[in-house]
Amino acid sequence: MRTKLNITEGIFPMPVLMVATYNDDGSVNVMNAAWGTMQERGTVALNLTETHKTVKNIKARGAFTVSIADVAHMAEADYFGVESGNQVPDKFTRSGLTAGKAETVNAPIINEFPICLECEFLEYQTNQYGCGVIGKVVNVTADESVMTDGKIDMSKVNAIAFDPYTHGYYKVTERVGEAFRDGLKLKK
Repeated sequence: MRTKLNITEGIFPMPVLMVATYNDDGSVNVMNAAWGTMQERGTVALNLTETHKTVKNIKARGAFTVSIADVAHMAEADYFGVESGNQVPDKFTRSGLTAGKAETVNAPIINEFPICLECEFLEYQTNQYGCGVIGKVVNVTADESVMTDGKIDMSKVNAIAFDPYTHGYYKVTERVGEAFRDGLKLKK
């Protein structure tokens, strides 16, 4: 038996992405964006409306970064989603986190988040099915603390995912299988 549910904003799990830009005065702005994905290898798609301060900054600067939120900084990540940069221009300072300049784009890297994609702004799309920022990933960096043998170890990242059905955050840590391999045993 199946139970009918209300239609909601997404599919579980949804990534908790921190999108960072510089404001006009050079200060750091960060927003929490659960509606984002890789459109194809090397292209990020973020479903964001033009009313967001972050979108205005992306268009003005031509760049942004996308970081993966983690358990250790869940409260700060959530704060970036409940406070608007349009109303509180110093919300990043209030978070207590720190930032440095990205290597390849004119955008900040939030030091405390373990994985960061540096993106060049390609275009803003809007149509009847959604709207959003499209960016080209030009560099990816990871803190050494989440690396094992030169590769990202997701169990060390402690990434969080958003549940749109109950508005909860969940940690993503345990590897349960091998992609493109485990299913081969069913192949005849």
